[in-house]
Amino acid sequence: MHTVALAVTDGMLHLELSLAYEVFGGGPAEDWYELVLCGQEAVRVGRFLVEPERDLDALAQAGTVIVPGWADIDVDPPADLVAAVRAAHEAGARVASLCTGAFVLAAAGLLDGRRATTHWAHTGVLAARHPRVEVHPDVLYVDNGSVLTSAGKAAALDLCLHLVRRDHGSSAANAVARRLVVPPHREGGQAQFVTTPVPERGDHPLGELFPWVLARLDQPLTVEDLARRANMSARNLGRHFRAVTGTTPLRWLLTQRVRRAQELLEVTDDSVERIAAATGMGTATTLRRHFGRTVGVAPDAYRRTFRARTRA
Repeated sequence: MHTVALAVTDGMLHLELSLAYEVFGGGPAEDWYELVLCGQEAVRVGRFLVEPERDLDALAQAGTVIVPGWADIDVDPPADLVAAVRAAHEAGARVASLCTGAFVLAAAGLLDGRRATTHWAHTGVLAARHPRVEVHPDVLYVDNGSVLTSAGKAAALDLCLHLVRRDHGSSAANAVARRLVVPPHREGGQAQFVTTPVPERGDHPLGELFPWVLARLDQPLTVEDLARRANMSARNLGRHFRAVTGTTPLRWLLTQRVRRAQELLEVTDDSVERIAAATGMGTATTLRRHFGRTVGVAPDAYRRTFRARTRA
């Protein structure tokens, strides 16, 4: 069992804390993670009183430490929390912050020389207060391997699902997302803001396009094909995609192909060549190139890592 420790202190934001608790402490995740709350004493989170199970020193024994957002960024984070988070990272824990929890990681020195993000309203403050941090205000989350940060609210959920996907594969993350009735994946590099919410099917030109594309990932679709299906010019399609998804049509399409390849690697015995054809990649070489760039490992290595877990 991989231990996930939630570091809690007075003034934490209750939504971010609750999201992490739901992802790592309920449903199928109960078979993969041991979730513990760590703090020095009973703490007030919004209007709720939370009783930690262990003290902050226990963070150093966890495999993953999650620091939820906290409300008052105008004051320095508690010194005992900062010291415990730093000690946990030095002991080998993976450390992730949700929303303004990034200020705790920055105070601990974990973000120096690294890319990071936080809620868009506070990225300027984070950059000014910690000039050695490379703050990216326009992304949902940033994964530096052992140190991760997310933007606010819904992006915190995206990062938690991303951690499940890293640990147990796409099928596992999809199972958690289904339980929570949320989309299973949003790229970390997607914009925090989109000018239009993700549409329900039928209430927007792209609302009908998305399911049409997902049913045809085995086909060599182009931007022109998508534009023709949406009955608009390629330029207009690009504007709509940027507004709705925060990315371009081609990047979105490539992401869907790679995610489909992940699922097929986990749940089928199909060869890489066959999966390349089924996801519209054409050849195994093309699939391996895009898969490696997106996921960080080769398709065969991904299958070895997650196939046994998926069957279990």
